[in-house]
Amino acid sequence: MPQSEHAVSSHYSRPRIVEAILAALKAAGKDVERLTPDDLAPLDEFHTRGRAATADLARLLRLTGGERVLDVGCGIGGPSRFLAHAFGCRVTGLDLTLEFIEAATALAGRTGLSALVDYRQGNALALPFPDGSFDVAWSQNSVMNIAGRDTLYAEIRRVLKPGGRYAFTDVVAGTPGPLRFPVPWAQDPSISFLLTAEQTRAALERAGFRVAAFEDQTADALVQQRKSAALPRDALGLHVWQGPDFPAKVQNSRRNLEEGRIGLVQGVAERVG
Repeated sequence: MPQSEHAVSSHYSRPRIVEAILAALKAAGKDVERLTPDDLAPLDEFHTRGRAATADLARLLRLTGGERVLDVGCGIGGPSRFLAHAFGCRVTGLDLTLEFIEAATALAGRTGLSALVDYRQGNALALPFPDGSFDVAWSQNSVMNIAGRDTLYAEIRRVLKPGGRYAFTDVVAGTPGPLRFPVPWAQDPSISFLLTAEQTRAALERAGFRVAAFEDQTADALVQQRKSAALPRDALGLHVWQGPDFPAKVQNSRRNLEEGRIGLVQGVAERVG
């Protein structure tokens, strides 16, 4: 694995993810042998606004249930399981971090969704799929570590069928000035590569997409993060498996939002040609 890939994967790598999640769920009174995506939602939606963001993005797509979906940067699989459970989509998740793939696979089994979801370790800049494999590509808070955004969008376009759609939620750069680190996606600037909202849209269009929807979700993101900060310490949440420094990362992310250093957008882009 090249050094840059290793740095990103190492940032996200965590031991015993599934064990930590199951222990927290059991302590909360859940039947860990018969879990649902809703049971896991506080723990496996590793992106700003959590399940609400996933549901909003699915709303923009107007899914019918027959779509073949690629989740780029799938994490531990929360969105893929939501799409499979709520709409009946067949979803493949791809992530650079092996521990995420292993956890996603195990949790799919716990929710009875293994027939609809599968997961592969791989690099989003060289997607291991043939041309025209998918109806929909999907990513949520997964491109902030990618400097080669033109290459990424070209790869996503390649694996989409003609007329296929790319749904995304992205953290974007705000006003000039350094971010407060660490944040959930990076300990320092070495693996953080944010574009502005305008640059994101332009890069998509250069790659051969028509942007059909583009929404600013920054205000909603701030509301969600402030609510999360007020939750009891023993509430179910990403901190269960993210480690002791996660609250500090979330606090910095919230301050970056409040100070206009970052924003959040979501949208849908259609493959042209």
